[in-house]
Amino acid sequence: MRRQQLFIMLGIVLLTLSACSSNEIPNEQDRDIEDFSFTTQEGKKLEKSDLKGKVWVADFIFTSCETVCFPMTSNMVKLQKMLKDEGIKDVEFVSFSVDPEVDKPDVLKKYADQFDVDYSNWHFLTGYQQDEIIQFAKTGFGTLAVKPKGEDQVIHGTSFYLLNQEGKIVQEYTGLEDIPFEDIIEHIKIVQSR
Repeated sequence: MRRQQLFIMLGIVLLTLSACSSNEIPNEQDRDIEDFSFTTQEGKKLEKSDLKGKVWVADFIFTSCETVCFPMTSNMVKLQKMLKDEGIKDVEFVSFSVDPEVDKPDVLKKYADQFDVDYSNWHFLTGYQQDEIIQFAKTGFGTLAVKPKGEDQVIHGTSFYLLNQEGKIVQEYTGLEDIPFEDIIEHIKIVQSR
């Protein structure tokens, strides 16, 4: 009888541990984004298919931003360095410009150079019309990217997005303040292990 109770207890413990699996991401999403073919800061094409098989982190910024973009890009640089320090590879970074008429490839490169960006896995994208990025941000990422007429500033979301190897959004995080760096890194590890 005692042995049977021991096996039952062991079974309960194992079930509990498996339910709290480290392979879970809280409130995980599964949102696909449309295919794209945009231009990098180097003037080269980057397509969604080029990122297939890699985990990536994306955001929306623009180079003449007077408020949120500088700290967002600084936070993304910190995440890039933290991943490198932990030896986590095969993670790409993608920053979509929400002001493509101003943000030509050379302008994006000049902006990114201020941050000591490692370009080996970070792509700053442009090469589309304003209405295209508005629609792309809205339908794929569920965020704003609106440039009011006659204004030089763009209203846009400040989230970081974690995408899996299939180009689907897994999770969304604040990209501006109180960045959950440890959570993002843990979630990247989980997605890479799948």
